[in-house]
Amino acid sequence: MKKQYFGTDGIRGEVGQFPIVPEFMTRLGYAAGKVLSKDAKAGQRCKVLIGKDTRISGYLLEAALEAGFAAAGVDVMLCGPMPTPGVAYLTKALRLSAGVVISASHNPYQDNGIKFFSANGDKLGDEFELAIEAELEKPMGCVSAQELGKAFRLDDAAGRYIEFCKSTFPGDLHLNGLKLVVDCANGAAYHTAPPVFHELGAEVISIGVNPDGKNINDGCGATAPAALIAKVKEVNADLGIALDGDADRLQMVDATGRLFNGDELLYVLAKDRLDRGQKIGGAVGTLMTNLAVENAIKDLKIGFERANVGDRYVLELLKQKGWIIGGEGSGHLLCLDQHSTGDGTIAALQVLAAMSHNKKSLAQLLEKVNIFPQVLLNVKIKPSYDWKSDEKLQQQIAKVETDLKSIGRVLIRASGTEPLLRVMIETKDGEVAMSAAKSIADLIPTA
Repeated sequence: MKKQYFGTDGIRGEVGQFPIVPEFMTRLGYAAGKVLSKDAKAGQRCKVLIGKDTRISGYLLEAALEAGFAAAGVDVMLCGPMPTPGVAYLTKALRLSAGVVISASHNPYQDNGIKFFSANGDKLGDEFELAIEAELEKPMGCVSAQELGKAFRLDDAAGRYIEFCKSTFPGDLHLNGLKLVVDCANGAAYHTAPPVFHELGAEVISIGVNPDGKNINDGCGATAPAALIAKVKEVNADLGIALDGDADRLQMVDATGRLFNGDELLYVLAKDRLDRGQKIGGAVGTLMTNLAVENAIKDLKIGFERANVGDRYVLELLKQKGWIIGGEGSGHLLCLDQHSTGDGTIAALQVLAAMSHNKKSLAQLLEKVNIFPQVLLNVKIKPSYDWKSDEKLQQQIAKVETDLKSIGRVLIRASGTEPLLRVMIETKDGEVAMSAAKSIADLIPTA
């Protein structure tokens, strides 16, 4: 039986444990290089870009991938620490064959992973991943010495990406007089996000910009916004912007310390485009998108569709529908009129533009959206546990679904990146939601 290496967001795991080990990464680079070479035009040499976040293991995996690509006759450009969407942009701008990101996104530094972007700057689909997995089943070889790939360092990768981000902000607007706290999670945007907002006129106070290889996402960034909230209050900032380790997620905080997640920002982005006369057709959320946001978007007289959880599925549905705005509560926000993939920095700029267009605060832009209390419990499970076949668990899920049929939602799903079962309950009553979620979670055998 052929092994499956790719999950919902590339290949991810703990460093030192298969498949996040040097030998496999070398074979992965070789396999990906062989697949890309098959699709290349006759006589055309493939070239890929490799970027990474700030994890200490990035050096190890970068070298291993580089060796694999070289063995397949593929040239490599190295750009060092770079936000995931920055790699996507540079891959397209430089007309390369593919882009590779070494990152485990919002996970702790002990984890790492690999994801691929196409020449068009979007995530490569299932066909490419299946082709790589098929190639991995074959013995690794090596091209002749004269055909070996070469490696190059891409100069000023950060500067190119910074200018691209700035270009997505309306030319007739500026951020003058705005005091922002920008939390880069000690991740890949530590040297790109602060200059973007500063060069557009804002006063920027930066936190989470001192990566040491081990502090990525550690008590900071989009997955731990308490640090941002505290800093915004401490310095009396107008707004706070939090990115995650690879800078494709966004959370925002206003001067009062109120946190705005991806669901709320999705509504802001959709409404602003409609207010400016842009035809967007509709917006795409996920199975986790708050019901209040779905209702509010439908009140705008546009469509709303739910994709499976994961920005790649949001992107697929957007393309299928021909729409441009989508996202999920975790902060992945896609504005396909600006970029081919989710980008936390660019999404923040779009929100700031919406505030400027309307001359309103975030709270005012969202005054008609009353978020339903949503309880999410993450239960660590054994990889072998089949929750769908657990009769007691299924009976309790069915009971809760019946109880909440007219007043809320129930969603149970396995994480695509970690051995977790996620139990989500959403109702107008937070206490009811917590009680219902616990009644399900308590029946799940933990690892």
